[in-house]
Amino acid sequence: MTTALPLFPLNSVLFPGLVLPLNIFEQRYRALMRDLLKIPEDTPRRFGVVAIRDGREVAQTFTGLPESAPPQGAEPMAGFGPDPMASFYSVGCVADASTIRERTGAGGAAGGGPAASSGGGTSGGTGAGTDDASVDEDEESADGPGYEVLATGTTRFRLHSVDTSGPYLMGEVEELPEEEGDGAGALASGVLRAFRGYQKRLASARERTLAAGQELPDDPSVVSYLVAAATILDTPTKQRLLQAPDTATRLADELKLLRRETAVIGKLPSLPAAELTRDPTSPN
Repeated sequence: MTTALPLFPLNSVLFPGLVLPLNIFEQRYRALMRDLLKIPEDTPRRFGVVAIRDGREVAQTFTGLPESAPPQGAEPMAGFGPDPMASFYSVGCVADASTIRERTGAGGAAGGGPAASSGGGTSGGTGAGTDDASVDEDEESADGPGYEVLATGTTRFRLHSVDTSGPYLMGEVEELPEEEGDGAGALASGVLRAFRGYQKRLASARERTLAAGQELPDDPSVVSYLVAAATILDTPTKQRLLQAPDTATRLADELKLLRRETAVIGKLPSLPAAELTRDPTSPN
């Protein structure tokens, strides 16, 4: 059974149970938030997060355009490829917006993506974040000052089609059940052990001390999504984990990835120019 769901494309992957903070300033997403605010507070305010395969989170701006040019993010497909279904990955995650707060001041962070990134931590972020971009007063006042949103991933879905005719993208989606698969419990225990080793090796490489007393869940599906979100991986790999057919398959893949990443981190100090992994990256 399919249903219509507003879409919010990101350059990162959202997993069920993980928290997603957003700063909104583009016109298309302001329109989405205004419509979500019309839904009663005791009813889920849902939208679908899909990872971008072809395009950018925030529509590019161009200098020298006349004042009559459409504002940034005015078109639903602005910044994405020409084919909606090819622009996004086919499996996404439903997000439930628990907080939608209108900003009162001018200026803000990039509104087409996460407000903050958890990177390799376990605090419930989305992994790869978006670059910050300032917003001028004219852009803010054109259609309101934007919104600060806090949402939580709930359920995976499969994207069947994309409607680009409205002020923001709408998707025809089918929610996907989470099947446990064979041996998920034993795999979860192995993944947790490997994840603790990965965290220790990562903390050592960064010359930091791992926080003591960190509690990790024991439910296999929760473990699989937490580890997928907290491990430093590229978007295609995280997407592969999201769309795994069942929990056991995801955990088995994570076990291989954690062992590989832990081994690589252990060799970093002996690799040429290893200091580049510790220093900030220059845009020049």
